[in-house]
Amino acid sequence: MSEVKGTSDLSGTEDVLVHVEDRIATVTINRASKHNAMNLEVFGALGKVFTALDADEELRCVVIRGAGGKAFSAGADISEFESVRKDKKAAIDYAKTSNPSGHAVVSCRHPTIALIEGLCVGGGFGLAALCDLRICGESSRFGVPVKRLGLVESAEELEFQVKKYGATAMLEILLVGDLLNADKAYHYGIVNKVVPDAEVEAAAYEWAAKIAEGAPLTARWHKKFVYRLTDPSPLSPAEIDEGYDAFDTEDFQRGYKAFLAKEKPSFVGR
Repeated sequence: MSEVKGTSDLSGTEDVLVHVEDRIATVTINRASKHNAMNLEVFGALGKVFTALDADEELRCVVIRGAGGKAFSAGADISEFESVRKDKKAAIDYAKTSNPSGHAVVSCRHPTIALIEGLCVGGGFGLAALCDLRICGESSRFGVPVKRLGLVESAEELEFQVKKYGATAMLEILLVGDLLNADKAYHYGIVNKVVPDAEVEAAAYEWAAKIAEGAPLTARWHKKFVYRLTDPSPLSPAEIDEGYDAFDTEDFQRGYKAFLAKEKPSFVGR
């Protein structure tokens, strides 16, 4: 796929573009001149976009990326701190927009892939952690250098990062403050795959296409079950029962019959 060009119809701003092709949605943070730093408007738009994409039954996968090829996102836009995050009260008000946007990404039923080129730091690092899969280039760099600002990541912001990457990795990232290269990010499980810089886009959309050709209900259930199992509380009888719902779907009938007939299945999401 060539450089993504989309519309702001879903987001309400040119700073977040949405493009849908072959049942794959691409969400682009479109602030290349600021290394795709996210201001309050961008956070609000991301929440709006992912809520809308979650409701689209025809979608199969969502890819999120930054414009320009040099940064996934450099994090929060520090230039607006003086006006909207100057003290605790203002920061809490800010979080009333930024945190729900993160919840919208996590709760999106469709599998999500972070296509990471260049910098992935601060809020960008956090956004990538909310995605199900992450693919980056060899020159990508990762970190959360908030110690240089005298700031902390809130418990809400850290929740998914600690669940996915573990306390050891996050303590190094937060306390030492150095940016990790792609190899170390892979070692810590921060990214699923590292490829040459020129191949990041192709690799991300190759995975998106593989996801899109599978049974969509299967992908959605697996995503739901895996995240539920990060919670140590026992499964309820209803949750256990849901694990067998796939057997009553049309896609299951299509899938196993196509397998026996040595044909490629055509899934419909029912």
